[in-house]
Amino acid sequence: MVAKNNNKKANRKDDILSALAIMLEGKPGQRITTAKLAAEVGVSEAALYRHFPSKARMFEGLIDFTESAIFSQINLIKEQKKDTFVRIEHIVHFLLGFAEQNPGITRILSGDALLGENERLQHRIEHVFSKLETQLKQTLRERPTSDGQKFDMDEGVLANLLLAYIEGRINQFVRSQFKQKPTQHFKSQWLFFHKQLLQS
Repeated sequence: MVAKNNNKKANRKDDILSALAIMLEGKPGQRITTAKLAAEVGVSEAALYRHFPSKARMFEGLIDFTESAIFSQINLIKEQKKDTFVRIEHIVHFLLGFAEQNPGITRILSGDALLGENERLQHRIEHVFSKLETQLKQTLRERPTSDGQKFDMDEGVLANLLLAYIEGRINQFVRSQFKQKPTQHFKSQWLFFHKQLLQS
């Protein structure tokens, strides 16, 4: 009986987070209230707070999911692909595709959905992007084991440039109200990046 209740509780928490993510797919700039969220889930606001002590914790639940999904996939790419440039291409393309397929979560990543919310949520997102930059830097630094060559330019500078491109595409997606897809023009833009990285 205890296990059943725990499962129901976990499922309800997932329902709340799913509903929040779907509601965030609405018009960028719109604020989600707990009253609207409760109505979407079909429960009272009091029931929401039985599962999450605050709205900030609901956002943190989505950030936890996002962080886990992103870094488990990046680790998988690094396991499956050995060439540095192929790894970077797949990581960047995956991140843009993830943003495209999850517009609600992308509003959180861009900070759009967090305006007026608890300040610690912004710090969580900063931490996610800081980890992403570290992953890109580490991948670039592993180039000597991939093809025996090293970049002339500092790998941290190159990683920061790639992250700026990713963040720029994400922000364009949100700003265009999800019309300008992050993966649009990726093939031709990656060719440019690849050429520049080879010369760096």
